[in-house]
Amino acid sequence: MLWACLLLPQLALDGVLRRRPDNTPLVLVDGPLNARVVVAVNASAREAGLRIGQRLTAAQALLARFEAIPYDASDVHRWQQFLASVAYRYSSQVALLPHAIVLEVSKSQSLFGSWQTMERRVREDFQSLGFRYRLAAAPTPHGAYVLAGMSDGQTALSHEGLRRLLDSVPLSKSRLHARAVDALARMGIRHLGSLLRMPRDGLQRRFGAELLQAMDRLTGDLPANLDLYIPPDTVDWTIELSHEVENIDALVFPLRRMTGDLAAYLSGRDGGVQRFVLRLEHRDIPATDVWVGMLTPERSADVLFDAARGRLEQVQLPAPVLALRLIADDLPGFVPAGRDLFDERPATALPFEQLRERLRARLGDGAVYQWGTTIDPRPEHSQRASTQSEGPLDPRPRPTWLLDRPIPLRGALRVIAGPERLETGWWDGGDTRRDYYIVETEMGQRAWAFCPPDEQSGWMLHGWFA
Repeated sequence: MLWACLLLPQLALDGVLRRRPDNTPLVLVDGPLNARVVVAVNASAREAGLRIGQRLTAAQALLARFEAIPYDASDVHRWQQFLASVAYRYSSQVALLPHAIVLEVSKSQSLFGSWQTMERRVREDFQSLGFRYRLAAAPTPHGAYVLAGMSDGQTALSHEGLRRLLDSVPLSKSRLHARAVDALARMGIRHLGSLLRMPRDGLQRRFGAELLQAMDRLTGDLPANLDLYIPPDTVDWTIELSHEVENIDALVFPLRRMTGDLAAYLSGRDGGVQRFVLRLEHRDIPATDVWVGMLTPERSADVLFDAARGRLEQVQLPAPVLALRLIADDLPGFVPAGRDLFDERPATALPFEQLRERLRARLGDGAVYQWGTTIDPRPEHSQRASTQSEGPLDPRPRPTWLLDRPIPLRGALRVIAGPERLETGWWDGGDTRRDYYIVETEMGQRAWAFCPPDEQSGWMLHGWFA
């Protein structure tokens, strides 16, 4: 087995920073109101001299203007679960550890390639989401967890290689129980290699079975005993805005971030979304709901953003917006659209799905049509315009341009396909008995024509193929 660990050292701060388009000084603070302590700082605040562990009053003495946001442990848990959902695309065995995510990747190598190839893809995904991380791999999840705590990029592909890397790990970074680590340090044991070579009987008498079990889970001699994570079937996310927003344009940045997160989440669970709601929360009045619907399930970040932005731009805000909430409680399966092997579209061309949803969002649901079917098999009654997806159309060939009524077709014709017998309409007095053919004219045009059975009145044209 091979486990990868994504260590997320600044999850709370990253969750705040990725919502903001600027890099103004910002810190997270925790503790009693009269003794706030800085627990995280962004780059610009660090350059100004602010440090983790400072009293808030000391930080204010160093820098006159910066934003201080209370640390929220629930945000850490929510972001960790979101990133676990993203990691789920690479493995069905994903588990949460303190400030980290572990996933079993050996069974996925037949799909994604070697660990080196998969590592590159995982890094690209997490960098695009705006979270800092350290990534390591080892035959055990706890071993990968320890290696990620040492440095980024460490890899052990075998148990022997893992033991060699663990030899030099300080006990302070071993993830073992703090009480045992302190006691071992007083005994002169400061590295994992020394601990792993000590007699087990003496360790058990002094520290009990708990330390030995943790060591065995680290090296793989015991099962990891992890609770696997399963992504939820619904999405309910909220972004608290830093100030009251009175202009729709100011919601574009958080909206792009939310739809990008939704696309990553859907990709992780191999699903799509066809309908969701954006809820604009105000101070003293009910929230404004903006429904976003698409003809088919989608999970492209660009398609979701274009559809949501088009609907949002049509809203007149009744009051300033304090928070933006995205709710999706129906996440159907997703089937990617087929692509030609040699796609000749220009690089700047919009995919059809994105263009279609952009038009619907800008012009309204009733402005874009597609062909729908009826239960009436007669050609003049079997096709109609529809504004929503109704499943696959009749697989039998039908002309793009169907005439309102058949007309005589003259000239030399070459039969390409047929006949297709239609004998129907008896229930409403419109009895129809026809044999349809696909024919080619002297000019190379393809037509849909019929000959009445047992009649010699010639061909009747009913439609043209594109």
